[in-house]
Amino acid sequence: MTDRRNLFNKVWEAHTVGTLPSGQTQLFIGQHLIHEVTSPQAFEMLRDRGLKVMFPERTLATVDHIVPTDDRRRPFQDELAEEMMTAIERNCREFGITLLGLEDDRQGIVHVVGPELGVTQPGITLVCGDSHTSTHGAFGCIAMGIGTSQVAQVLATQTLPLSRPKVRRITVAGSLRPGVSAKDVILHIIRRLGVKGGIGYAYEYAGPVFDAMNMEERMTVCNMSIEGGARCGYINPDQKTVDYLKGRPFAPQGDAFERAKQWWLSLASGPDAEFDDQVEFDGNEIEPTVTWGINPGQAVGISEPIPPVESFPPEEQAGVREALQFMELQEGQPVLGLKIDVAFIGSCTNGRITDLREAARVVRGRKVASHVRALVVPGSRQVEREAEQEGLAEIFRQAGFQWRSAGCSMCLAMNPDKLVGREICASSSNRNFKGRQGSPTGRTILMSPAMVAAAAIEGRVADVRELL
Repeated sequence: MTDRRNLFNKVWEAHTVGTLPSGQTQLFIGQHLIHEVTSPQAFEMLRDRGLKVMFPERTLATVDHIVPTDDRRRPFQDELAEEMMTAIERNCREFGITLLGLEDDRQGIVHVVGPELGVTQPGITLVCGDSHTSTHGAFGCIAMGIGTSQVAQVLATQTLPLSRPKVRRITVAGSLRPGVSAKDVILHIIRRLGVKGGIGYAYEYAGPVFDAMNMEERMTVCNMSIEGGARCGYINPDQKTVDYLKGRPFAPQGDAFERAKQWWLSLASGPDAEFDDQVEFDGNEIEPTVTWGINPGQAVGISEPIPPVESFPPEEQAGVREALQFMELQEGQPVLGLKIDVAFIGSCTNGRITDLREAARVVRGRKVASHVRALVVPGSRQVEREAEQEGLAEIFRQAGFQWRSAGCSMCLAMNPDKLVGREICASSSNRNFKGRQGSPTGRTILMSPAMVAAAAIEGRVADVRELL
């Protein structure tokens, strides 16, 4: 009999403990990741109720959001940051959880270290108190961001009550043109489907464009599923997935790996798999894409002007006017050529080694514009080491970039890396909300790492294809 279930429903059903009176599923959580910002209150909830962590070996902790990326000496100058660091160190000690602390050479952004250590695997359920947990879906697992009270529930019971979303398959056919990246693909999808288009859905990304991507590019796509309103996003496991995981510290080893491989590959949605909705895009039509507004859906291809307000649905027009006013832009104006003040390469979206290689390819032999403050922040200590060994760090330094240590940095600015006043930042991160990068009036333009590199060199938003 043909299995018409897609990967999402196979994995969901495999982890179902039971159905609750509310109609929700009580779902077993295979892997829990925590960091210093959303976990302190969760541990206090456990203490208040006299509870233990049920399966401490299924939780892994790292520090990323509040850690400084330049001076990492303790105590931190920011008292609240120091309190959070002290809390996660104490909580992990007390409850028996492995912590990748500042002195650990595996430390880094939670959504970078999970995959590179092999903690993230196909067919698991994975949660973290962080919106961009959808990143891990690149491996063919169900990965979702959760709130602090849910973090406490997972610590105490290793389960969560959840409503099962519908599944939308998004196919990108054809191939990408030179200079077009995974970041451009996901910005294009969000622009077309809207920031609320995915509400109530999990997204399955399929088709030749995703098949051609490496694992780090797939992570970039899945990372921003949440920005399109989806509960999560995933890509079916294939040989690239298997090759990426082989030999990683937390992955199965030897014969166990071979058995795991067979199971992982069997999870992929088959040719007869059913979906609640299907959408298709043409990869050949996608060009380098940049945001112009205050949410990731307010974006254009680099050659396009900002669309007229009247071209948006009536319910979106007030938000479009607000965005134009905040960004000091006008309908019909190109984003190409807009002067920038800051360039930021990093984040859980685009802080991996392949991202840095692409950016370094643009930067090599060139100089950052004199008025631009430019930062490169590797996503993990491992990425930092690799980039230094490959000479990428030196390429960035010689061009005039600041080379930093691993952390979330200017993506959300819960650390010393912040915009000042009305600065405009070309950023490889995932959100361009008002105030997101540390200044209530600072402005963010999202783009790929290579596009950020091009903007840093030119001093204004540029088309990377002209520099390649």
